[in-house]
Amino acid sequence: MASSSSRILFLLLILSLAVASSAAAFHFVGGRTEVPNVECNKEVQDLGLFCVEEYNHHRRAGGDLLTFSRVVAAQRQVVSGIKYYLKIAARDGRERTFDAVVVVKPWLQSRSLLSFAPSASY
Repeated sequence: MASSSSRILFLLLILSLAVASSAAAFHFVGGRTEVPNVECNKEVQDLGLFCVEEYNHHRRAGGDLLTFSRVVAAQRQVVSGIKYYLKIAARDGRERTFDAVVVVKPWLQSRSLLSFAPSASY
């Protein structure tokens, strides 16, 4: 009897380890995921340029316009569309980094800049 209980416990342990390791390999719906190879990703770089252009278009009077350099980091989140969290390098006399959030709805051919601000880190 002890032998069959040990086997059952061993099988349960193996099963729970298998489930835990496979769950770690999947992304959860609504969770953020890193965008790989950001510097080579044309879509992400185009979104970074869009963010800087939108910022320049809507900025308050005064100060230098920003010049887009590149997106240095990005995360993607599936919402009602795809929300991108971008870290953008741009110049206004000196190179600085900015955090931007933009939502893309490809079926509507729509992009909306939600936020754009100097980055606290990078």
